[in-house]
Amino acid sequence: MKILISVDMEGISGIVHPTETNPDGYDYTRGRALMTAETNAVIAGVLDAEPTAEVRVADAHGPFRNLLPEELDRRAHLVRGKPRPLGMLGGLDEQTDAVLLVGYHARAGGGPAVLAHTMNDGILDVRVAGRSMGEIGLNTAMAGHLDVPVVLLSGDDSACAELLDLVPSAVTVAVKQALGQSAAVALHPEEARERLRQAAAEAITRRAHVSPLALAGSLDVEVDLSAPFMVDLATLVPGVSRGEGGRTVTFTAVDFADAYRLVLLLAQLATIKPG
Repeated sequence: MKILISVDMEGISGIVHPTETNPDGYDYTRGRALMTAETNAVIAGVLDAEPTAEVRVADAHGPFRNLLPEELDRRAHLVRGKPRPLGMLGGLDEQTDAVLLVGYHARAGGGPAVLAHTMNDGILDVRVAGRSMGEIGLNTAMAGHLDVPVVLLSGDDSACAELLDLVPSAVTVAVKQALGQSAAVALHPEEARERLRQAAAEAITRRAHVSPLALAGSLDVEVDLSAPFMVDLATLVPGVSRGEGGRTVTFTAVDFADAYRLVLLLAQLATIKPG
């Protein structure tokens, strides 16, 4: 069995502020340790259920270099660094049996939710076939495109609800209840890890009951960007056109993998400064 664990940072228990998730922040060192510890709890749960599973862990936050390699459970393989194929799902392939999303956050505009955003501050919304999708939706649908189910998600209560809206049979662990963008009522880290280990084992055990999220055929995609100059850059990409208003671009993807790759590119373009 082959399992991928994709780990973001904003949805880790105890984390509520960018200073805890940004490499330049004063509390980033603590954030990295909390992220690594929750990842180890999920690895342990997966291997409790399937001791011979091959486990890959994709560091999926910011620079993709946050998890502490020397502190990670040695039974797992770490996918680290960027850019890389499939971004937050680095290491995913058609032989993967299940994906677990750990430490994820709600989409931009969702909430109340802790540190909600989509990819980065340059993207205000992504709509695929008219449906708003953040990182949870985009990554779940990308896994589904390869016929791989997302069986577990951890994060705040808004993030959990976002996955359950897409995959009702998935297992979720709300490690904190959001009070706002930078406030929450959080479980003690040790309690969060205990729940995550149990939930990961449960999710792997019942993975056959979780269907992949499959969006078939060509797809119309709209992306709202935070500044008009980002639209100017985005429309230099073949196939990308201006939408209604001054901040929206549109394109038609041949399939979801095509849509996913182009959204990743637009997110990168959105980090470029004008001038």
